[in-house]
Amino acid sequence: MLIKSQSAKTKSTRAKSPSTFESLNPATGEVVGVFPLTTKDEVNDAVARAKVAADRWANLSFRARNIVLRDWASILTRDMKEAAELIHRETGKPLSDATLEVALAIEHIGWAGKFAPKVLSRQSRPAGLLMFNMAAQVQRVPFGVVGVIGPWNYPIFTPVGSIAYALAAGNTVVFKPSEYTPAIGSFLEESFKRIAPFRDVLTVVTGDSTTGSALTESAVDKISFTGSTRTAKKVAAACAERMTPVVLECGGKDAVIIDKDADVKKAAEMTLWHAMSNAGQSCIGAERVYVHHQVADQFKSEIVARAKELTPGFGDGAKYGPATMPSQLKVIKAHIDDAASKGATFLLGGRDAIKGGYVEPVILADVPEDSLAVTDETFGPTLVINTVSDMDEAVDLANATSYGLGAAVWSKRNGKRIATLLKCGMVSINSAFSFAAIGAVPFGGVKDSGYGRIHGAEGLLEFTYPRTVVKRRFRIPLEFTTFERSARADRILIRLVRLMHKRRIR
Repeated sequence: MLIKSQSAKTKSTRAKSPSTFESLNPATGEVVGVFPLTTKDEVNDAVARAKVAADRWANLSFRARNIVLRDWASILTRDMKEAAELIHRETGKPLSDATLEVALAIEHIGWAGKFAPKVLSRQSRPAGLLMFNMAAQVQRVPFGVVGVIGPWNYPIFTPVGSIAYALAAGNTVVFKPSEYTPAIGSFLEESFKRIAPFRDVLTVVTGDSTTGSALTESAVDKISFTGSTRTAKKVAAACAERMTPVVLECGGKDAVIIDKDADVKKAAEMTLWHAMSNAGQSCIGAERVYVHHQVADQFKSEIVARAKELTPGFGDGAKYGPATMPSQLKVIKAHIDDAASKGATFLLGGRDAIKGGYVEPVILADVPEDSLAVTDETFGPTLVINTVSDMDEAVDLANATSYGLGAAVWSKRNGKRIATLLKCGMVSINSAFSFAAIGAVPFGGVKDSGYGRIHGAEGLLEFTYPRTVVKRRFRIPLEFTTFERSARADRILIRLVRLMHKRRIR
């Protein structure tokens, strides 16, 4: 809940109360608002209230929940400008990018509510010859209360990918937004309250990492976390103490593969956006490019020429904003310096690319594969371009990472073949970021990029568990599951199994 909204002209001053904290504009230092540091007891109370509401929410029909989500999407559509402005001020990203983020979040809310009945309705299953007198059914059951811990880089799009799907599946949600973006998180709660049929269906708890830890240690029935791999491991360990299931959407080191038959100009245009939009602060952002030697020079020339036109800033005309989290600047600088010390070539920018809270575009070539700029997530407007002899080498290098989130392939004829060889959760062919915008497909990774899925049918299934229900339809003379089973029943059982499964082996 927003406690106090400051004027856009008011500069930051440290919050006087130890029970509150400030949300700051990373570009100007202005205070966006002051928010509660939710305590562990308060988190536990929010979860307890959500549990009470969970039964009522789960007992609503799919249609009733869809109407609520549909109305929520309508409210967010009407208030899109206000939401985008909050994101713009809290993250520093251009207003246009913030608007796109809100639009994508609205799309996912609509998809989840509409398709939940198709994905989650009860299914009848064949009982088989041995149990032919049984009716078998699989039901999808909501967990109860889902705790969602959201990131700061896409503070509405990413958490909505869990919130909307969890709600559509019949769960209530307690959402902890990033301490860097509590205003947009509180905005989501307030907008949902306007159409909620009763209280505590969606609750927001603001605070720092202590609040997030309290949520993972609370009585929630599932956690959906988005953040760094290092923090995700701590979340998973905390949840393991209570056997709480988790969805982990972590970092990436996404590769772009460019074949010799690619549309080089389009590949350069979209790979630049893939790498540097949102100041490179995207888990599915392009960080490595492996380009076929026959088109390498052309690709480098095209992308460098376009990158020279990029202007970081906060005002009109800026293509991307500042680093939202100041500590990330140290990581970006360390990666640039390490690559340079190992012999990488600067195609654009240099070691002095960091200026205040902004990072100017940096494009590096011929970067050793053991460099930090290749092995670790940079999360900044930097890009590594390495030349390969063929696509087999490109695939091997793309897969030689501990991450496995997304990738992009550029090829007119071989895109699908190359995509099938990549060890990651998502691949776009001749496009960038496209899988994130499609409600019907799952989003998530493998290896250090996490596990579990949001979005799509898989995202709906993720927030339910299967319950098997078997009922005897009629009595039969032969009962197999009883101590009264006869010798005759055993003989018939053996004959049936042989009839169904015995095959002559050559």
